[in-house]
Amino acid sequence: MAVTRIAHTVWEGNLLEGNGVISFDSSGIGEQPVTWASRSQESNGKTSPEELIAAAHSSCFSMALSHALAGAGTPPTRLETKADVSFQPGEGITGIHLTVVGTVPGLDEAGFEAAAEGAKKNCPVSQALAGTTITLDAKLA
Repeated sequence: MAVTRIAHTVWEGNLLEGNGVISFDSSGIGEQPVTWASRSQESNGKTSPEELIAAAHSSCFSMALSHALAGAGTPPTRLETKADVSFQPGEGITGIHLTVVGTVPGLDEAGFEAAAEGAKKNCPVSQALAGTTITLDAKLA
């Protein structure tokens, strides 16, 4: 059965001087302010579409990698994934770099790197972002 998650944004004003509030409707975790400045300059306590993509990608990748490792008989005890989403005003999102450090008993570095590459290719968020260059660094702790 398909699941739908919902968020919405209320934006007021023009792009450069306006501001918005993102509401996380499905989870109810609250609201976050967003501005052009928080997207194109310093965040100053506000979020951006790129930070939200980074959160989605790092969590989806971690789930996909955990699932693949467990399916191969080497479940991880810990995965720490960071997603760096690069945004260039006027160009858009120019790339995503995933960095994962894992603790996986019984698995060597080559096996971990191969599993991470598979997760990068197969996680649903990576697939949704297929038009973007996604790079990866993976290592065991």
